[in-house]
Amino acid sequence: MAPPKPTAAAMADPSPWRSPAQRGRDRALKREAVLKAAARLFNEKGFHATSLDDVARQLNVTKPTLYHYFRSKDDVLFECCRMGLEMIEAAAATVPGSQASGLERLRALMEQYAEAMTMDFGMSISRTPDTALSPENRAELRRLKAQIDRALRGVIQSGIEDGSIAPCDVRTAAFAIAGALNAIAHWYKPDGPLAPAEIARQTADFLIQGLAPRTSERRQPKR
Repeated sequence: MAPPKPTAAAMADPSPWRSPAQRGRDRALKREAVLKAAARLFNEKGFHATSLDDVARQLNVTKPTLYHYFRSKDDVLFECCRMGLEMIEAAAATVPGSQASGLERLRALMEQYAEAMTMDFGMSISRTPDTALSPENRAELRRLKAQIDRALRGVIQSGIEDGSIAPCDVRTAAFAIAGALNAIAHWYKPDGPLAPAEIARQTADFLIQGLAPRTSERRQPKR
């Protein structure tokens, strides 16, 4: 039997225009490329020393092109920081559940938090003060930071309650941990001797030593 003849629609030339779904994907990819280039420049040169012209040159596009994706440099910085905070918030949401001790859950969170601070978006949170943002964006960023602080305090409190973390002031402990982890963004270098995962492990080790319960032997003074 002869094969069916192709229909007129099948024989027509394909449309040179991309579908709405394809255009949406293209826009998302280009928007992310702008953020990645901007975050890298902000971290290297500083927010105030970086212009949107610098970002455009990095991407081989014109400055007006960037305004198709963001209203201002302030919005670009806000989105960079927001994505960094979302990485940390996602880490808090994926720490081991109730079968793990509070200390084990805290270690998992600290290691993922530390690794986020070696990435461009994570660095943006720490290297650029939120005072560089507009009041509206600054308020939203501080709200997101507060959510992470609450998650961190919750894990510490659960460790105190199950005995895996020594009794301490939860607020002070959370601030100390966050401060130490955020500082990684200031001294980490991609070409340094340690990989991000090793930096995260060692930092968690140092911090855990200060939180783990003391044994009676360790509390007794040496004679």
